[in-house]
Amino acid sequence: MEIIVAMLAGCVIGATVFPARLSRLNSILQTVATTLLIFSMGVMLGSREEFLAELGSVGVASAAFCLLPTALSTVLVYALTRAVFGDQAGVRQNVAERARDASTSDRESGHKSNGEMTLVACAVGALAFGTCYGLSPIALAPADWLAHSSDAILYALMFFVGITVGQSKGIIEKIRRYHVKALVIPAGITVGSLAGGLVASLLCSMNPAVGCAIGGGMGWYSLTGVVLSDLAGAQAGSIAFLSNLLRELVSFFSIPWIARRLNYLTCIAPAGATSEDTTLPMLVKCTNEETVVLAVVNGVVCSALVPVLVGLLQPLF
Repeated sequence: MEIIVAMLAGCVIGATVFPARLSRLNSILQTVATTLLIFSMGVMLGSREEFLAELGSVGVASAAFCLLPTALSTVLVYALTRAVFGDQAGVRQNVAERARDASTSDRESGHKSNGEMTLVACAVGALAFGTCYGLSPIALAPADWLAHSSDAILYALMFFVGITVGQSKGIIEKIRRYHVKALVIPAGITVGSLAGGLVASLLCSMNPAVGCAIGGGMGWYSLTGVVLSDLAGAQAGSIAFLSNLLRELVSFFSIPWIARRLNYLTCIAPAGATSEDTTLPMLVKCTNEETVVLAVVNGVVCSALVPVLVGLLQPLF
């Protein structure tokens, strides 16, 4: 709830009093906040007592439970958005805009591409540095403070993203065109994630219901890891934690490629439940304002579905 409040506050400020000349500064602040957030994730990952052991014992299974749900979600959402939205899904519309004003679009495309590469580079560096710091015995007060301030950093990030959305003109009217059609995105992600979890469970000789629950985490690693540790054992919980954390990280690097090769709405698919928060800045860099708002809606729906799916599957464990 606090995340949505922070973003709405940013939207109001962006739409009313935020100067357009500071848009570049707002973009930089988003990159900084995202980098710090990924650093804190890396520290959390490296600080787990079982981290190195988990890499050896459940690393392959975690990779399968990350990649298969992500891939199937992406394929299904791409097919659905092409069928339901057509050219409104993003890519063709952008081509038409470039044809009307080639020089302006080329400049904007160049800026967007530079922003994507900068954010990816920052994400890689922050993750590597954070994980190494978490594994090391060194204790630095500033780094420890950042690692334990992920919630505050996330709220700030959502505020900055809200400013970007609030500065967009006519965004509400654009979203109204979609109505209930917007729900095809979380539907595709949910079905694809469950199917991917099922396939991964068969490959890893695991209870199919537990596998579906792991895939149905849709990137929400904290909840899925804790709940499945209690319901299905420590190994299932570890796989759930690592695979869903990996999905969140994989989405940072797959979103730019999907935006260029498929369509904007499909960029939401790998992010899953995290499209409303941690992966939103990459969506801001790579897509448009309509997609960002739909990503928030998707994140809310998917996050609400995760505990429901686990609860429904639990009797089959």
